[in-house]
Amino acid sequence: MPISDAARRAESRRIALSSFVGSAIEFYDFLLYGAAASLVFNELFFTDLDPLAGTVAAFATLAVGYVARPLGGIVFGHFGDRVGRKSMLVLTMTLMAIASFAIGLLPTYESVGIWAPLLLVTCRLVQGIAVGGEWGGAALMAMEHASTERRGLMASFANMGGPAGAVLATAVFAAFSALPEDEFMAWGWRVPFLLSLLLMAVGLFIRMKVTESPVFAEAQRRAEEEAARSEPVKQEAPLLTVLRRYRKNILLSCLGGCAALVLQSLLATFMLTYATGVGFERSTVLLAQTVSSALHIFTIPAFAILSDRVGRRPVMIAGALVTAAAAFPLFALVNSGSVALLFTAYIIGNPILQASMYGPMAAFVSEMFGTRARYTGASLGYQLASTLGAGTAPLIASSLLAGAGGGTHSGPVSLYLIAVCLISAAAIALTRESHRADITGSGEGQVRERQDAVLRR
Repeated sequence: MPISDAARRAESRRIALSSFVGSAIEFYDFLLYGAAASLVFNELFFTDLDPLAGTVAAFATLAVGYVARPLGGIVFGHFGDRVGRKSMLVLTMTLMAIASFAIGLLPTYESVGIWAPLLLVTCRLVQGIAVGGEWGGAALMAMEHASTERRGLMASFANMGGPAGAVLATAVFAAFSALPEDEFMAWGWRVPFLLSLLLMAVGLFIRMKVTESPVFAEAQRRAEEEAARSEPVKQEAPLLTVLRRYRKNILLSCLGGCAALVLQSLLATFMLTYATGVGFERSTVLLAQTVSSALHIFTIPAFAILSDRVGRRPVMIAGALVTAAAAFPLFALVNSGSVALLFTAYIIGNPILQASMYGPMAAFVSEMFGTRARYTGASLGYQLASTLGAGTAPLIASSLLAGAGGGTHSGPVSLYLIAVCLISAAAIALTRESHRADITGSGEGQVRERQDAVLRR
């Protein structure tokens, strides 16, 4: 029985809500770790190191989660391309909640010595695997339910979950950080992690109500018909398909996405330590981050809509180049010591500069791959960008700052951001525009065409 337009619109709204809420919960858990790494873990899990070395070590454990994200993309992408998008989204959310809850129960270095950071790293690895599988499924479920003219907007709901999760994580963490210092360090920091189970229940309730991607379902139907008409052939693993047919796509999507994710990580994690180090109160920096992330939720879809109209490439390239130009001014605003200018830096950095690159990114990456390997390909491209960009940015930035003498010597960090932005702009410029491309095909001829089309002739 044909589905009415009203029913399609209602289902589209449910899918968008599912992608947004699910991603928000996943990133609440994942980004909560970043706030704790900046302000707590260096003191509780790396007690035998001096403060600066402890901060670098805490950021190193933060990076571990990003290193694990491509593995999550491969594992969940494989089954997402074989079994379906929906079931993988349920599994990733459950896995993330369990890992985050476990962090809230961990003993500290003072209690169990070296086992404390080892257990922390283990939980972070599980978080990375879970979020590595989450993003691709959330983005594809939304995009594959959308019309061609709205793919950028619908896919961006998965990316909107990032700042929404950051707002929630920062607000909850800030509320408990207002406790007296001894109470916060003793038990207050644990409560935000323990709340993960409650959030998981809400997310699963929403996700269980959505339908499977129609593009994936159609691809499965065609594959079954092909198998019925001819001699059965063993289906190639999605990862092998990606590595054999989409190597250039993976490289360009990874490099093209690095600038947005480096800037995101610098503002969400490194800037907490940097701003408090130059004299701002912790609560002030957390508030600035919360306000900018709240605005970010609305600017991400705005830039995605713009990319639906004019294309992914011009929006993302412009964003990368303007960010490069703003790298030194952003840190100058923070170095001023003015609270108003600190807020200005965050509002320029997150809702404007970062969103201009991040808003179109979900569709930009996903449109590079055919249906039968899209979950694996999009997840791998995005998560490699996340690992190389967001995962290493706080560690690189804190090391550059330490090498420059600390304090307000942020010049090397600005140069690092500029270099990443220029690399991303060049990678995006090497791709062909995809905002009007047909994403329903999964046949051999269409796969070859899509691989060839990713590079400009």
